[in-house]
Amino acid sequence: MPPPRVNWVTYNNATNRQCWNNGHSIFEDFDLSNPITRKTVTYNLDITNTTCNPDGHGEIECLLVNGQYPGPTLTANWGDYMIVNVQNSMQDNGTTIHFHGVRQFHSPGSDGVPGLTECPLAPGQSRTYAFNVTQFGSSWYHSHYSSQYGSGVVGTIVFEGPASANYDVDLGVYPLNEWYYVGAWAENALAAQELQSFGAPPNPDNILINGTNKDKDGNGQYSQVPIAKGKTYRLRLISIALDNYIRVSLDNHKMLIIAADFVPIKPTTAEWILLGAGQRYDVVITANQAAGSYWFRAEVATECLSGNNFYGRAIWTYSSVQPSTPSSSPWPEPSDCLEPSPLTPFWYQPVPYQPALGNMNVDLTKAVITPDGSNMVVWALNRSIDISWMYPTMTYLLNGSITNQNLNTYPFPENLNVVPATSETHWNYWLIQQSGNASLEPAAAANVLEQIVHPIHLHGHDFYVLGQGTNSTYSGTSQLNFNTPTRRDTASLYGNGWLAIAFESNNPGPWLMHCHIAWHISEGLGMQFLESPSQVTLPDRTAYDRECSAWDEYYATAYYKKTDSGL
Repeated sequence: MPPPRVNWVTYNNATNRQCWNNGHSIFEDFDLSNPITRKTVTYNLDITNTTCNPDGHGEIECLLVNGQYPGPTLTANWGDYMIVNVQNSMQDNGTTIHFHGVRQFHSPGSDGVPGLTECPLAPGQSRTYAFNVTQFGSSWYHSHYSSQYGSGVVGTIVFEGPASANYDVDLGVYPLNEWYYVGAWAENALAAQELQSFGAPPNPDNILINGTNKDKDGNGQYSQVPIAKGKTYRLRLISIALDNYIRVSLDNHKMLIIAADFVPIKPTTAEWILLGAGQRYDVVITANQAAGSYWFRAEVATECLSGNNFYGRAIWTYSSVQPSTPSSSPWPEPSDCLEPSPLTPFWYQPVPYQPALGNMNVDLTKAVITPDGSNMVVWALNRSIDISWMYPTMTYLLNGSITNQNLNTYPFPENLNVVPATSETHWNYWLIQQSGNASLEPAAAANVLEQIVHPIHLHGHDFYVLGQGTNSTYSGTSQLNFNTPTRRDTASLYGNGWLAIAFESNNPGPWLMHCHIAWHISEGLGMQFLESPSQVTLPDRTAYDRECSAWDEYYATAYYKKTDSGL
């Protein structure tokens, strides 16, 4: 558990949330300045094979962190140093832990991505991740080993810091996700099978709110939240979904959005909020309605081509009355698939104008990503990524194979899908577009999948969202916002549309960019930026080699082999 912080946060209270300690506040550029607390927060995470039953429907096989679902919340203050020790106590699974949205500034070896920053952690082995907490807000951690996090290797993160609006009480994290009774591994295989005929993956069986819900037969229990009349509450909405876009609301109560991912924003009001996998919104809710019980709703967004077999519900009750089954009515539900807008960063910088953007296409293609050499339909970002668990990108860097001088000509294997980033302090501009699939037959069926919305996530950086288009074609920089763009680490590539992003090269390392739909990155929808290889802060070579040797020894006789991209 983290150490106590007696009298540490002395300038942040219910009437002054914009301020922090030692003169820091929400008004500063957190890229250039953040506290240095000289405090270390340490967590020990043990991943085990077990069972769980979050909605009362029945026990299924789960892979849990410290025996709970979701795993424990990792909490630190802005400016702390965090150490996370991970023990793999599973018998038949490798694993890694990725800290979603955490920049890992000059600590790429702790990004937790097999095939890029490390070898998978073999059964019986342990690994230490360590990094400076240079951000504040809400996020989550998860395994990046195929679709493993859908079986339970997942938890939430809170980095305490200032906020763009005042509130009385911090309710903490509120993770949202689908639940599959057949298990995530089986669901991933079914999704890949359906893709071969351009079909959709099976629907989830339920939606969980804060790790629980009732099933459609009434088993299980709702998340219950007590609130007091007149108080204001901060709630940290975190999508830990595998596939679906989830839309949330609280009947009769509007939500004031104060942060998008790890970025504080100028407060904006919403009745419903749409979250793609990996996205987070911190909101403030005012308890200003008649005393009673109200539904908190989590619905899959059918407009985003999401589907489910049941819906998510929680009950919020004013403390002056006893909890009861709500009779409240929902807000009118939107008929589109759009992220909240506007999401203007509270502190922002203009992005240098650039008339030309690099181009990446999200497409379906055919590639070999299985040990038996099958030529399968897979997702691609220009091409399909298929990493090596035995020889990660970090190994090339440790061996001195790649330098700033040979980065653009180094003959990487095509399956690694490496794209050189610009040199330090320069900007990267990318246009990501949905493209047609005329090369696949039947083309009409393949093109239906271009209507899918993809939550695109970048490791090692926030990016600036210069523009987005749905059911439209990018026509030029007149459509882009360089002055006050949204900043975040996960943004939506809309159906039949485009997404224009920019980020500055200021964090050397190999950084994954991918669709956060678990089935899609499993099927290859990702690539890696390699940034300033000569300046990368390298992990300890002795520990790195020991972990990779342990993995090689385990994998030589492992029953379960890599059957997808490995991510």
